[in-house]
Amino acid sequence: MNTTICIFEDAKFKNFLPLTYFRPVYDLRCGVLTIAEKIEKYSQTSNIILHSRKYLANYLREEKKAYKINSFDASHILFINGRLLPSADIFEILISQDEDEVFINNNDIIAARLSNENISLLIENNKDFLSDFSKLKCRQTEIDAYLFEYPWHLIQKNGEEIINDIALISIKKNENDFSGVHFIKEENIFIGENVTIKPNVVLDASEGPIYIDDEVTIFPNTYIVGPSYIGKRSIVKANSQIYHNTTIGPVCKVGGEIENSIIHSYSNKQHEGFLGHAYLGSWINIGASSNNSDLKNDYSRIKVMLNGHEVDTGTNFMGLIMGDHSKCAINTAFNTGTVIGVSCNIYGSGFPPKYIPSFSWGGADGFREYHLRKAIEVAKIVKSRRNITMSVNDLELFKSVFDLTQSERT
Repeated sequence: MNTTICIFEDAKFKNFLPLTYFRPVYDLRCGVLTIAEKIEKYSQTSNIILHSRKYLANYLREEKKAYKINSFDASHILFINGRLLPSADIFEILISQDEDEVFINNNDIIAARLSNENISLLIENNKDFLSDFSKLKCRQTEIDAYLFEYPWHLIQKNGEEIINDIALISIKKNENDFSGVHFIKEENIFIGENVTIKPNVVLDASEGPIYIDDEVTIFPNTYIVGPSYIGKRSIVKANSQIYHNTTIGPVCKVGGEIENSIIHSYSNKQHEGFLGHAYLGSWINIGASSNNSDLKNDYSRIKVMLNGHEVDTGTNFMGLIMGDHSKCAINTAFNTGTVIGVSCNIYGSGFPPKYIPSFSWGGADGFREYHLRKAIEVAKIVKSRRNITMSVNDLELFKSVFDLTQSERT
């Protein structure tokens, strides 16, 4: 397939804040892959444009050099919503014809197959994100498709997507030759290159596959239940319990008990404590013996605060959402449906509030603003521990996010 594809953000990226302050919505992980990686796999094309909010563009140009960023110079482009959960069936519909066409579902734009004039109209009528397709001169077609609406939908779909992604990327099956390791339903266990698994580890794939990616280390007496994914170069500490529907992204350190959660990348939750039905961003550190609740005592549906509004999740299970570069001290207890912004430092006794604005420093007894200079200083140290240097674009991104979140703290 030689079609040029543009993965775009619409106005509903806001529903995923704080997770989308430091990344486009399509860079959120669900299953093994991010949404963008899924779209690229299903599309089978290397001609991909990434559309993003303007303040993210320079950062993306540096991080994703193989892609065009906000450059729409092709004569024919298939625009795909970055919240789309892609499938082979969806792509069969989207590429079946050449005529310009907009595909919708319940008034949401799923995709748009556009050429010269309509591409220009779309870009002229939209600024930071692409939501207004009303000026286009082409027909609209209703199709059946799934768009992620909120972070908990990523969590709810995670187990299913681990299964789908493992099939999509056609993992090579290596010999599981590890002394003292107990495999349950071994044919459902996939292990990458240069993996270390210590004795007395149990990998239980009786309810779904387990994928241990390259250069992972798993210490003794750990129990992992599928569907689960452990990302490249991650470390699973001794005596850990990782239950079904859990994704640990690349270069993470995890321990304790984790269930039905997504840890995006470069984050640590390596001590005792429970993390359940949670989504953690990148560069996060969870202190020892910290826990989150994911079920209310009265079993009622959980509500969360997003963008200044209380939102009913429609589910009885919802734990913690924590934005990039945030940290909590030892023994921190988070209530059901707690949302922590980016670059926060949480400490102290008692339950902190269920909503904590970005760049906040404190706990149950109150908060003050986390100074930008100090936040950047700590981020530099944290990244240097992974042999990563903060670039000029990283610094500018930090400053932009600090300014964007100012209203949260007033």
